[in-house]
Amino acid sequence: MPMPGYVFRDGQPIPDSELKEQPQGVRPGSSIDMTRVSTSTSSAIHTPSSSTADGDHPTDSHALAHADQDEKGAAQMNENDTVKNLGWNQHPTEVPDLVGGLDNEELWTLIRRFNKQMYHVKATTAPLLGGLDLEVADEDEFSPDKLRANVERLYMTVIIGLMGFGKHIARLRSWREPRRTGAFAAVYALAWIFNLLVPTFLVTLIVLIVHPPSRSILFPPAPLALVNSSTGGVQSPTAGVLGSHDSATGAPEKHKGEAVEQEASNFVSGIGSIALSSATGKHEQGDPDSDPLNKSVPDPTRLAMAGADAKRSAQGGTPTEEHDKTKQPMENAMWGKMRPVMHTIGDISDGWERFANALSPTPPFPTERPRLVLASVLVAGLAVSLFTTSAMVMKGTTAGIGVGFFSDPLVWKGLAWLNQNYPNWQKLLEIRNSLLKGVPTNAQLTITLLRIGEANKAPLPPPPSSDQAPSDNPASLDPDEVPLGASNDEIQSAIHADPAETEAAGIAAATAAGADEKPKHRHGQHILSLFKGTAKGGVETKLGADKVRAKIGSDHAKNHLGVLRKASELGPSGPVDFKGRYKGHKGWINISSAAAIPCVSWSKAASDGTGGAVAETIAKHDKQVAFTVPVPDIKELKKIGGLGWKAKIVVGWATGKTVADGLEITDKEGNVWKLTAIQYRDELFNRLIAIGGQKWESW
Repeated sequence: MPMPGYVFRDGQPIPDSELKEQPQGVRPGSSIDMTRVSTSTSSAIHTPSSSTADGDHPTDSHALAHADQDEKGAAQMNENDTVKNLGWNQHPTEVPDLVGGLDNEELWTLIRRFNKQMYHVKATTAPLLGGLDLEVADEDEFSPDKLRANVERLYMTVIIGLMGFGKHIARLRSWREPRRTGAFAAVYALAWIFNLLVPTFLVTLIVLIVHPPSRSILFPPAPLALVNSSTGGVQSPTAGVLGSHDSATGAPEKHKGEAVEQEASNFVSGIGSIALSSATGKHEQGDPDSDPLNKSVPDPTRLAMAGADAKRSAQGGTPTEEHDKTKQPMENAMWGKMRPVMHTIGDISDGWERFANALSPTPPFPTERPRLVLASVLVAGLAVSLFTTSAMVMKGTTAGIGVGFFSDPLVWKGLAWLNQNYPNWQKLLEIRNSLLKGVPTNAQLTITLLRIGEANKAPLPPPPSSDQAPSDNPASLDPDEVPLGASNDEIQSAIHADPAETEAAGIAAATAAGADEKPKHRHGQHILSLFKGTAKGGVETKLGADKVRAKIGSDHAKNHLGVLRKASELGPSGPVDFKGRYKGHKGWINISSAAAIPCVSWSKAASDGTGGAVAETIAKHDKQVAFTVPVPDIKELKKIGGLGWKAKIVVGWATGKTVADGLEITDKEGNVWKLTAIQYRDELFNRLIAIGGQKWESW
């Protein structure tokens, strides 16, 4: 229980600057009743720039979440202390604009990708050099599923961005837009004549950074899939129809950003043997402690190695470990090196996202300061370039090579001095803590947006989902606004599916279906159906045995109950109450945030949906409340699978059902609560990491 007489602010941990002023007997970051701070429009809140946030908030993200913004959405209207339902379990068209200055579709794209990226977070008390939390921990463990998520991010950010850049170059070189290409050529020629190529290039970059409207003038946007990378002209998208503007294939999508996400998933699935593990979703850190079904399933990631061994055996080799002493050491070395590879891929994606968010900031982050910082660096380079000759550059380069080659002892002494006197000097030089200080990655932007909703008792609704396939109709596009030097007829022909090809494809599909119906071609299908039926029976037997084992007290069996949710069990869930199980029992996970200290609890009954205190909303079922944890006391949140990763593959293939996953909650005392079979697990996770004042670290 909190000690009487001490009042802290808004349920958040004590800022680093106040830790040394703790009253005796009070543990740093303990849950003590607090009063809500005023969210006045101070400049320090609007443009946080220091590595330590203001005294009321532990990070710049928390400060921005509580700041008063000029443009507000429905999630930024703080009217009372009851939790507002802004469209949970409703159609997307019925959801109001949630955050000022940000379209709902863009917001849901951020949240959807955030859900795929975040697995495990821990609260940290370490100082934040960049002012924002949710950085990836240096000790973050490798798993193929994390590698998959990072490679997908790399595709959606870096690879798609480079594709767009390459197609802009192709458009300029093609002379299909003669005015634009001619203007570029004239400026280049003049700069070359007067030996001002570098200053001209730097001035162009400065204009593009400082004045965003210049970007669409110098580089008019066009749908990525509509531009031919070789000729710079119009092409028909590889998907056959222009259903999305920002994807490489132009495939149709149900919601903004989904086509690129599906492309990224298919991109990862087509990579080599290590990506084979990623494509199967291997993430053993999130597997249940004991899963008999998972243990009885063979490891599909061993297929690549087994195939190579079979080939060597057929050629007369002896691939066993007794004869090949390099096999196990090399395999261990390869997997051991994958963690730094995964971190490097993540760092590249983080850097790209930071630059993108600096050039095109998203509310509530500052809009001018990041661009001015980037431009100031280029202005300094511009000043130097005006007085630097090619001979000076050559002299300086060769001098630097000589110093670097012959001054090795001096360099090591200098590094030793820096490590002794400034232990964090390498961290301070990182671009995220210097040039891009205070600029978020997409994950840090998303958690700030989630915190905005929680600060105003208006949790952001989850991204919409639908079981229907996306429409084959082309996305809306005005041919007059596509500057590709093509006629309207050419553009219309490219963005629409060719009726002749569509008809031919339909005939081919019908012919193939008719051929499959012939008895002589159905033996393989019968064998596959037999295996599938056998696997389904095995799954049902295993899960049925778990029900019996759970009744006699097996904790592991209790955690498997309800993982294959029936359609009758699905229903409205959130934002206050979430369907889930605790020790195998059906019930509700409740988040009460109307009180001074928000809490999470599990009960067999749902609350009244207002987010009030557990004692008030579940008074009639008080004996059925299994546990209550103050949110500020949570130090770790970990997503766990309902089944092991191998069992998920078999269950998904054999039954076609979705496995309901779980969540582990750990408090400051080390107590662990495992919740299983949660409906809207990702949304529960997002609410818990956004509602408190912890500084999180991603693991």
